[in-house]
Amino acid sequence: MNILVSVIIPTFNRGMFLCELVESLFRQTYKQLEIIIVNDFGEKVDFIKELYPELNLKLIQPDRKLGHVVARNEGVHAASGNYILLCDDDDMLLPHHIEECVKVLDAGEADFVHTDAEMFEFTVEEFGRQPFHHRLFAYDYTIDDMKTYSTYVPSGTIYRKKIHEVIGSFDPEINNYWDWDFFLRVYKSFNIKKLPIASVLYAHGHGSNSQDTSKMRPYLDRLCAKHGLPLLPTNNFGTLLQEDTLKARQSKSRRSWDSGAVVSRYGKMIKKTI
Repeated sequence: MNILVSVIIPTFNRGMFLCELVESLFRQTYKQLEIIIVNDFGEKVDFIKELYPELNLKLIQPDRKLGHVVARNEGVHAASGNYILLCDDDDMLLPHHIEECVKVLDAGEADFVHTDAEMFEFTVEEFGRQPFHHRLFAYDYTIDDMKTYSTYVPSGTIYRKKIHEVIGSFDPEINNYWDWDFFLRVYKSFNIKKLPIASVLYAHGHGSNSQDTSKMRPYLDRLCAKHGLPLLPTNNFGTLLQEDTLKARQSKSRRSWDSGAVVSRYGKMIKKTI
């Protein structure tokens, strides 16, 4: 029996990108999905339900701005599935991603599964994004490594919903580092497994992963205090990837993306008009 997977997607004014993510979910080989989009007081995205009537798609539209961490919590609270899948609205998943992760959970090998990724840069056309460069984002780690440099990409993570009953919700007080905090909390009580497959398409550029390190400092300090870590530097993401310590952790991964664009039904509709 297939177990329902609840996909939690917070979004804010990135309708075109969101459509590409939903398209990648439509293409999944694992079909038992509940897709929960939390529109964080942005432009309406109701049209996505009309574009993808085959999908079990639920839309939450708060009457005020929540922030991306609280929006994720709202999605989890509304979830019906025993498994939760996290994804940012500008990332995508290759068709086999959910099926391969669910196999690990179903077999009892782990409670929390994540994978490697293809980190891609792109240009924006009228009908969607066109990738022009991508690189493998794959790193091995120990827990000590993860207390210094986090190489955890939350998009594509699938885990047992019961985890929240033990460790609670995502922490909005950590904001930029909510995913790092979540990983460290999960590690203390549950089994985590990283699959060496690059099945997440991790967007970089055009506002994706943009960082103002001065604003991030208070959140990093809270993370360090919460987990008893030494004070860590707020490295720019691009600079971080060049660190020798991080390079030494690079690992091999199974890659299958042909670097082609994921054209959504929205994109196809626009193409017909130009």
